[in-house]
Amino acid sequence: MKKIITYVLLVGVFVTLTWYVIERGSQIVRQAQMISNGKIESLEDNAKPVIIDTSTNVINQFVANIKFPLSILLLQVIIILFTSRVFGIIFSKLGQQTVIGEIIAGIFLGPSIFGWLFPEQFALIFPHNSFISLQFLSQIGLTFFMFVIGMDLDLSKIKSKTHDAIIISQVSIIFPFFLGACVSYYIIQDLAPQNVSFLSFALFMGIAMSITAFPVLARIIKERGLTKTPLGVLAITCAAADDVTAWCMLAAAIAIVKAGSITSSLFTIGLAITYIVFMLYVIKPWLQRVSTRRAISERSDKNVIGIAFFILLLSAYFTEIIGIHALFGAFIAGVVMPNNTQFKEILSDKVEDVSTILLLPIFFAFTGLRTQIGLLSEGNLWFTCLLIISVAVIGKLAGSALTAKLIGRTWKDSLSLGALMNTRGLMELIVLNIAYDLGVFGPQLFSIMVIMALCTTFMTGPLLDVVNYSFERSSRVDNKGKG
Repeated sequence: MKKIITYVLLVGVFVTLTWYVIERGSQIVRQAQMISNGKIESLEDNAKPVIIDTSTNVINQFVANIKFPLSILLLQVIIILFTSRVFGIIFSKLGQQTVIGEIIAGIFLGPSIFGWLFPEQFALIFPHNSFISLQFLSQIGLTFFMFVIGMDLDLSKIKSKTHDAIIISQVSIIFPFFLGACVSYYIIQDLAPQNVSFLSFALFMGIAMSITAFPVLARIIKERGLTKTPLGVLAITCAAADDVTAWCMLAAAIAIVKAGSITSSLFTIGLAITYIVFMLYVIKPWLQRVSTRRAISERSDKNVIGIAFFILLLSAYFTEIIGIHALFGAFIAGVVMPNNTQFKEILSDKVEDVSTILLLPIFFAFTGLRTQIGLLSEGNLWFTCLLIISVAVIGKLAGSALTAKLIGRTWKDSLSLGALMNTRGLMELIVLNIAYDLGVFGPQLFSIMVIMALCTTFMTGPLLDVVNYSFERSSRVDNKGKG
């Protein structure tokens, strides 16, 4: 009881003294203001009470706080995370990947649905001048995510595999790339922005058609228990080789678009090649030695983790300033990380949760805010959309499946591999956003390509189920006939 009384007395005394100081200070300020206005009057004789409508001030301050950029950004992140989680759970219950639900959540929050149904609320929550903040957050999330993807990529395994995976991988890029260039010839006059060269347009259309979503494919293989099967190993290897080839092509395409021609981009491409060689043959061995010494001495791993993050940011910065995008630098930084399982697990734990749970949904939402399905109001645009989806499926699925069959795989494995390689998902959206930022794709084509990415990713699971069911049924019929 004595301690409580002492506490109350001390607080009361200092609160009273503080209030007295504040009052005296306020009087000094009022006197100074009156003197500066030439109104020197006696405060005791002429002071009049100032009536302040506190309720109005509180409301105005509250409204101003709501419209403050940081408040808007926090509200956007809260809504994005909640909506992404809800859609992710719904689609996981439907047997689809969570990432599909998150992508559709982004489209739901964009002008295609939420903005169309509730335009005033949409303008309040997602004012156009707030897009730049979301874009920066999404780019940071993608940078860390690509770093994790690079760490998951084991170049030694790709080198050690048979030539089958390399053949399938390269055909599954070359064939859809060729089809993408052909489609470009058909749609460039109607859907390409002004002053875009056919070379730039065809390059990005070809890459968009030939990309494979390595992370989504890996999750599907893991969930279906195919990780250690010949089909699973072959699919992972093909997708990994696809990623390396596609990202190198993307880096070259970005350099060409920014430079304006192949000749002008040679300097940038030369810098990129020099950078890759330096990272693989200088930085990677050095990091391996640092990691080994730290593991042997059992010292704290904080210094090594700090070095890894420094290399990630420096690599992303360098590739951004030379003109091949920060994401490519983050990907290469992940590739050169030491071949130390414990080290990679520590890094992944620190980076992956933040990037996939917090920042990637922001990227999906930002993509959704750019996707305007209402722009496809004309019938010929929906025909173009169906054409692009069909060409994408033929190029990737049929190209992979037929190549696998030609080199001796069974029809079941070949078709399953084609269905897996047709998965585009997040990697496709990254390519599309880069093309949009560079002005190669306009709003209409961007929306069409997002729909294509969703359709080709969504059909992966059902196609695998159809292939398995068809061959199991055929097997049962054959066994019944023999019996």
